[in-house]
Amino acid sequence: MFQGFEPHPDYNKGLAAWLWRSTVEPRQCVHPAGEETSKRMADGEKNKGLKGTLNLPRTEFAMKANLPQNEPARLEGWDNSGLYEKIRAARAGAPKYILHDGPPYANGAIHLGHALNKCIKDFVVKTKTMAGFDSPYVPGWDCHGLPIEIKVDEQLGGKKLEMDPVAVRKACREYAAKYVDLQRSQFKRLGVFGRWDKPYQTMDFPYEAKILEAFYGFYERGFVYKGLKPVYWCSHDRTALAEAEVEYEQHTSPSVYVRYKLTSKPEAIDPRLKGKDVYTIIWTTTPWTLPASMAVAFNPEIDYVAMQAEDGVVYVVADALQEATRTACSIAVWTEIARFEGAKLDRVTFQHPFLDRSILGVNADYVTTEQGTGAVHTAPSHGPDDFATGVKYGLPLVCNVDAQGKLQNYEGMPFDGLFVQKANPIIIELVKEKGALMGRHDLVHSYPHCWRCHKPLIFRATEQWFISMETPVLSPKEGTAQTTFRQRALDEIAGVTWDPAWGQDRISNMIATRPDWCISRQRIWGVPIAVFLCDKCHEPLNDEAINRSIVELFAKDGADAWYVKEPSDLLPAGTACKSCGAVMQFRKEMDILDVWFESGASWHAVLETEPELSFPADFYVEGGDQHRGWFHSSLLCAVGMRDAAPYEMVATCGWTLDEQGRAFSKSLGNGVDPVDIAKRLGGEIVRLWVGSVDFREDVAASENLMQRVSENYRKLRNTLRFLLSNLADFDPARDSIAFSAMQPLDQYILARTAELDAAIRRAYDEFEFHRAYQALNEFTNTDLSALYLDVVKDRLYTYAPNSAGRRSAQTAMWRIAEAMTRLIAPILSFTADEVWQFLPKVEGRPESVHLALFPAIDEIVPGSVERLEKEWEQLLRVREQVNLELEALRNSKAIGKGLDAAVTVIVTEGSPEQDVLVKYESALAEFFNVSQASVQAVGASKDAAAIVIEAKVAGGTKCERCWRVVPDVGSDARWTKVCGRCAEALDAIGFSDVDGGAA
Repeated sequence: MFQGFEPHPDYNKGLAAWLWRSTVEPRQCVHPAGEETSKRMADGEKNKGLKGTLNLPRTEFAMKANLPQNEPARLEGWDNSGLYEKIRAARAGAPKYILHDGPPYANGAIHLGHALNKCIKDFVVKTKTMAGFDSPYVPGWDCHGLPIEIKVDEQLGGKKLEMDPVAVRKACREYAAKYVDLQRSQFKRLGVFGRWDKPYQTMDFPYEAKILEAFYGFYERGFVYKGLKPVYWCSHDRTALAEAEVEYEQHTSPSVYVRYKLTSKPEAIDPRLKGKDVYTIIWTTTPWTLPASMAVAFNPEIDYVAMQAEDGVVYVVADALQEATRTACSIAVWTEIARFEGAKLDRVTFQHPFLDRSILGVNADYVTTEQGTGAVHTAPSHGPDDFATGVKYGLPLVCNVDAQGKLQNYEGMPFDGLFVQKANPIIIELVKEKGALMGRHDLVHSYPHCWRCHKPLIFRATEQWFISMETPVLSPKEGTAQTTFRQRALDEIAGVTWDPAWGQDRISNMIATRPDWCISRQRIWGVPIAVFLCDKCHEPLNDEAINRSIVELFAKDGADAWYVKEPSDLLPAGTACKSCGAVMQFRKEMDILDVWFESGASWHAVLETEPELSFPADFYVEGGDQHRGWFHSSLLCAVGMRDAAPYEMVATCGWTLDEQGRAFSKSLGNGVDPVDIAKRLGGEIVRLWVGSVDFREDVAASENLMQRVSENYRKLRNTLRFLLSNLADFDPARDSIAFSAMQPLDQYILARTAELDAAIRRAYDEFEFHRAYQALNEFTNTDLSALYLDVVKDRLYTYAPNSAGRRSAQTAMWRIAEAMTRLIAPILSFTADEVWQFLPKVEGRPESVHLALFPAIDEIVPGSVERLEKEWEQLLRVREQVNLELEALRNSKAIGKGLDAAVTVIVTEGSPEQDVLVKYESALAEFFNVSQASVQAVGASKDAAAIVIEAKVAGGTKCERCWRVVPDVGSDARWTKVCGRCAEALDAIGFSDVDGGAA
C-alpha cells in the first residue's frame, strides 16, 4: 500500500524534477532548457549537445511503504543488531524511569485491547528513553490459574483422572508456554521494544519462589488466617473466588415473599398483639438458601408496624415498606394495630416455613428500607453479613451446599441433591404447599458471575485462607501509633498520582469496603499455599527457618516439588507442633494461592530482583478493571510487605469499542484484530491508531477507522518523502546555512518547528499521545503542505543548486526532517527508523533513531524567535486576504495559476503593519506564490481599511523554466525563453544548449 507519492502539479517545472525523477515518469520531467530537450532525454538520446549539466547522482528514493512486507524485515534487522541492548547501553548511567508491565494472561492470541495497552507502554518507554532516561522494559505474563487449567482439562478429558498432579501441571505449563510464544511474536510484530528473550513469567521457578516468599511475608507477620467464612463460590469451576474475579451481569432470579410464624409470646413485642396470629414476611431472590435459614434480622432503629389483614392475621414489616409489601403479597387491605422499633424483635422466635426448626429474631444494622420488607432471612453459611450475625448470636454455621453447588444433608426433602438453581422451583412449590408463600415474581437484576466461565456465583461458607484487612500495623506518620492494614493502604493511595484522577476514588472505595482477602483456591495449576497442618490439632505450622527452606526448594525445583515430596522429606527430623506438641504428624495444605496474589507480588519478583529495575515503579498503566485487579492486589501486597505503594503513578486505559459504542463480540462480528491489521495494512497503522486516541477514554475502532488512519499515515509519509527527496544533494557539514543568514520564510518555518517540538514534548511528558498526534497532523497539513512546501518548491527547483536561497530552504527542510523523525519515533517506530537511514549523514549520528535523543530547541532555532513569529502571523493574515483576491481573479478567468498574477499590498502609512510588510517586501512574491509583489504606503483615512489588496494580471512574459511572469524574460541572449534569474541559475551550473542559443 502507498506505493510512492503523487508529486505537486508544479513539480515538473524545474531542475530538480529533471535530475531527480525517482517517483515520476521520465516524460513528465522537464529539462531546465525546455520540454523538447526533456523529451530527447526521456527517449534516451545521447547527451551530445548538453554541456556542463549538473553532475549529481540520480537518487532512486526507496521510501515506498509496503509496510506488511518491510516491517518484518526491519524487525529482523533490529533483532540481529541487538538494538534493544544497544539502547540500554546508550542510556547506562542516566536517570531511571521504570514502567512495570502488568502481565497479560497467557491464554489465546492478543486482541485490540492488548494492542492498545502494549503500544501505550511502548510509547511511554520510548518517549522517556528519547528524553534521556534509562527506561528498560521487561515484559511479563500471568501463566497460572483457572482458565488455563480448564482448557487443559478439556484437552485431557478422562485422562486427567489417571494423571498425578505433576503431570497435569506439566500439561498446563506447556499450554501457557505456547501462548506466551504466540503473544510475544504478536507484540513484537507491533514494534514494541523490550527484553523479549527474557521476560518474567509467573510460572518460572524463581518467580514461584518469590510468590511463596511474599505469602510467607504476610503469614509470618500475622496477616494470614484460615477460617470458615462465606465466600464467592463458582460451582462450575469448583473453587472460591476473590472480589477481583467477580463480574456483575444481568440475571433473572425468582423473587419470593415468605411468611414466618411468630412462636414466642406476641405481647412481649407489644401488648396490643396479645392473642393475635402473628407472622413476619421476608423477601429473597435466592429461595435455595431458605433451607439454611437460621434467623430473621430486623434493624433495631427502624420503625416496624403490625398490620392486620381482613382475615385477622397480623404481619410485622417495616413501616416504610408496608405499602410495597402489601402490593407484592396481593393483600387487599390491612390495618395498623401496633408500632414499635426493631429492637423489640431481638431474640423473639419464629417457625421455619417448611422445616422443623426454630428461627431466632435478631438485630442487624445492615437491614435497610430500600427494598424488601425490612425483615431479612438469615442463612449464616451463604452471606458475609449473615455469617457475622450467625457468629454474634451463636447460630449454626454449617454449610449444606457442596462444591458442585448441590444441596445435601436434607434427607427426605424433594430438593436434596439438587443443584441450587434447579432447587429453586422445588423449594418455592414446597413453601406454597405449606401455606407460607405470600408472593412471587421474576426479577431481572445485576448478579455476581464468575469472570472466567460467566456462570452465576453463590455464597458458600467454606474453610479458606484469608489476609485480614484489619491486621494492626504501625503508622509511619504517627510514629508508633497503631492503625490497620486497610487504613495504611488507603494512606498510600493518597500519595499516588492517578490519571484520570477519578481512579483514586475508585480504588479507595474498593479498599475501604472490601472484605478480608480470600487468597486460597481449590485447584492445581498455581503456587500452593505451602503450609504444614498438624494432623492432631489441625493448627498450621509457622516456622521461619522451615519457610525459608521451602522457598529455596521452589527456586530450585519449582512449585511442583510440593506435590512430589512428603512432609517427612521437607521437615527437619523431630519437628513438633507448636500448639499441641505432636511430633512429625503433619499434612500439606493443597490449596493454591489466588492468581491475583501471584501477579500482585510481581513488584517483589521483578522490580526487587532485576538489577536494572527498582522499587517502587514510576508508572503502571492498565485497563480500568485493574482497580479491582492488578492495581489493587499490587497495592495490598506492597503495603503489607514494604509499607509502601508499588507505584508512583497509575494511568487507566479505557475499553475498545466499535463505532456504535458496542463491545467487540464474535456474535456481532464487529471485532478488529490487530494482528490482521498489521498483516494487511502494517503494524504502524495499529500504532498510529493508538496514538490518535485518548487512551484514558473508551476508544472506538473499526475497519473504516483503521483505513482513515492509514490515509493519514500516507499523507505524513509523503511529506517525509518530499522532504528527503529534496535533500539528495545536501551535506549539512558543507551546505547548511546559519539561522541568521536564512531566508525569512525558512526562519519562520523553523520557529514553527520549534513550537511543534515543544508541544509534542509537553504532550509526551503528560502521556497525552493523542495531543502529540494532533500537533503533528496540524503542522504537517497546515504549516508544511499547505504553506511552506508549496511556497519553497520554486527555490528548490529553479534556483542554482548551490545558491544561498536554495541552500537556505534545504537547511530548513533538513532541520525539519531531523526534528520530525525523532519526534515521531516513539509512535511511528518503523517509519522513523526508515527515514533515519535516508537523512543526510551527520558525523556522530547513532545508527538508529531509537538510540537518539529528542531534538533540543536550540538545535532548531537559536534563541528567542517570538518577534519573528508575531511578524509572520501578521503576514499570514495578509496572505489570506491575497488568496481571496486571487480566487476572484481565477473565477473571472483572468488568471489560471497564482503565478499569472501581480499583487500590490496597500498599507496605511505609519501603521504597525507597514513596518512588517516593508521589512519582508522582497519575500512577499514567493510567500504569496505570485510573480510580482510590492508594498504601497498611503495616508491614513478613517474610512479605509488598514490593508487593501490589489491583484491583477502580471505584466511581462512567462518564463518557460520557472513559470513566473516577469519583464526580463529573454534578457540573456543565450536563453531567450527564460527570465534573468533562471539565466543566472543556468549559467551557475555551466549549462549550454547544443545550438548555443535559444532554449
